[in-house]
Amino acid sequence: MVSFELSDEQKMVQETVNSFAADQMEPIMRECDEQNAIPEDVIAKGWELGLLGGCIPEEYEGFGEELSTVTGLIALEELAWGDLSMALHLMAPSVLAISVLDQGTEEQKKQILPAFCGEEFKAASSALVEPYYNFCPSALRTTAVNDGDEYVINGKKCLVPLAQESENMLVFAATAPGMGFAGVDAFIVPVSTKGVKIGEREKNMGIKALSTYSVTFKDCRVPATARLGGEAGCDFLRLLSRSRLALAALAVGMSRRALEHSRDYATQRIAFGEPIASRQAIAFMIAEMAIEVDATRLLAWEAAWRCDRNIDFEKEAALAKNYAADMAMMVCDRGVQIMGGHGYVRDNPVELWFRNARGFAAFEGFVMV
Repeated sequence: MVSFELSDEQKMVQETVNSFAADQMEPIMRECDEQNAIPEDVIAKGWELGLLGGCIPEEYEGFGEELSTVTGLIALEELAWGDLSMALHLMAPSVLAISVLDQGTEEQKKQILPAFCGEEFKAASSALVEPYYNFCPSALRTTAVNDGDEYVINGKKCLVPLAQESENMLVFAATAPGMGFAGVDAFIVPVSTKGVKIGEREKNMGIKALSTYSVTFKDCRVPATARLGGEAGCDFLRLLSRSRLALAALAVGMSRRALEHSRDYATQRIAFGEPIASRQAIAFMIAEMAIEVDATRLLAWEAAWRCDRNIDFEKEAALAKNYAADMAMMVCDRGVQIMGGHGYVRDNPVELWFRNARGFAAFEGFVMV
């Protein structure tokens, strides 16, 4: 039987993260976007919530809570409700940490996981997206060629979050080109490794407060032990699907905020003697926005429910992520429309959400649950 009632723990996570988002993130959302920066104290306070450390077992110095994909989606939705850029910054280390937790060797878990259980935020990055118009995660141009006890990585990546600030990054590369998802592996690469070149910070249309970079790998050599999962490798499609669920939850959270803002404006804005929400065209827009936000959340939760029970969820995750990308654009575009000309003004947050929403079609591998 499927139940939509949150557990007491999930309710506590939802309330705690929403309170943090409302008090610490949302008030400075515009300032961070304008200044292309996020205050360190906000990230530090967000880290104190223990969202990542709580997923890591005690044997690796974590809090020992069971990794729950559904609970992760609930937390990410509330973070993105506060601000997408800050949510992505705060949870960027999750790709490395959860990938290692889910599929790493025992040695990799002992080496990597304790770093994310301390009191201070530990930056970590992931490199998946490539700067080509026909980019596809199952056909990466970045390659990792086995050379004895080492792998040699060559290729280019873009939209790599926190690359400059990180000690390690998880690099996805093709070890068997032409084999699709089965031919892709992940490698734990220290940023200081010879052959890793981090470019200048990218200037993006949205998520301006999040620092992303282009990264080039030129004959970058890493030991064979850096391959996620060791000799067995990793299940890349499973990792990609977990990331897609995380992105879907972020889209839901930001879009829900845009919906609430638009609804409140429409009920308070008086034109020709009555609230504009009483006009059928506006009312129908808001109703459709609400339907799409809830529908996307249910798609993501279904896939997460399957993931937590080790049932195939890859198809459901892909559907949720693709639907979320379209939903976010529709909801945020409607938000701009409801505001009229004021929706195009930078002082209004709907233009910020609209710019952020455009990115979900391109985002891959930014966060993970």
